[in-house]
Amino acid sequence: MSITLEDVLRARERVASYVRRTPLTHAHWLSDTTGGRISLKLESLQTTNSFKLRGAVNAIAALVERSSGTPHVVTASAGNHGRAMAWAAERLGGRLTVFTAHDAPRTKLDAIRRHGADLRAAAPTYDDAERLAKAFAEEAPATFISPYNHPDVIAGAGTLGLEILEDAPETGSVIVPVGGGGLLSGIAIAIKAKTPSVRVIGVEVEASHPFCTSLAAGRIVKIEAGETIADGLSGNLDPDTITFEIIRTLVDDTVLVSEEGLRRSIRSLVANEQIIAEGAGITAVAALLEGRVEDDRAPTVAIVSGANIDFNRLKDILAEE
Repeated sequence: MSITLEDVLRARERVASYVRRTPLTHAHWLSDTTGGRISLKLESLQTTNSFKLRGAVNAIAALVERSSGTPHVVTASAGNHGRAMAWAAERLGGRLTVFTAHDAPRTKLDAIRRHGADLRAAAPTYDDAERLAKAFAEEAPATFISPYNHPDVIAGAGTLGLEILEDAPETGSVIVPVGGGGLLSGIAIAIKAKTPSVRVIGVEVEASHPFCTSLAAGRIVKIEAGETIADGLSGNLDPDTITFEIIRTLVDDTVLVSEEGLRRSIRSLVANEQIIAEGAGITAVAALLEGRVEDDRAPTVAIVSGANIDFNRLKDILAEE
């Protein structure tokens, strides 16, 4: 299914009453460190503390528009998407069942429960949670909404790209965290339609990088995901995901960052901006601090995509040298 700028613009109309227009702030410390002109798009300050709310609200709202009754929705999530979907279903209407890994961060699981969703946190991994959610959708029956492989989720994420271009029309590069590719796909669709010269760069973690591996192979390849603090980015791609072709067509580059780079970047963001980010949310900053992205099209926008990190993990990272 083709997703266009018109879909993103329609998504903005749907989400306008529910989603914050998050700040785009100049990061002097990061600019001084890299020698570039770096701004941060702080989706960590979004309601539910991640960009996922944009896609969740758009997907639930579109489904409610098409439904005659109260829709039953099922999803799989590493945590942030499930929380956003629960928030959206609570306000827009809909019964929601969320499958997660049993070891998903407690802060995310508690928030899903708080918004009234039926939480099934028993899968060994995210990949298993996705398989369980799809099977449940067929049996219930219910509508499965993927955290990344869904046109309304992708279009909702694209609203972030519109805000960047409106707030900083001189932007030369946008750096985006990548898990399943929904955020990167939506931003690339919006930005390339409006200003094709802007470079769009995705960032994966060394422990789990299905896009870098699959793009190099020219097809979706299964990987063995390792341990990472970027739990929201870990796991394999849906073999049928629409994000692969979008990213292969529209995204200029994908790069990798290390676990130490993530930890250093979380500390640096707190020290310099007094802003908290989770491992998955800090990858764009890590790519700049590790020199993985050449700043040849300044100014650059790095997206800080989420802040839902467990307190004990944050405490441990901040205590490191």
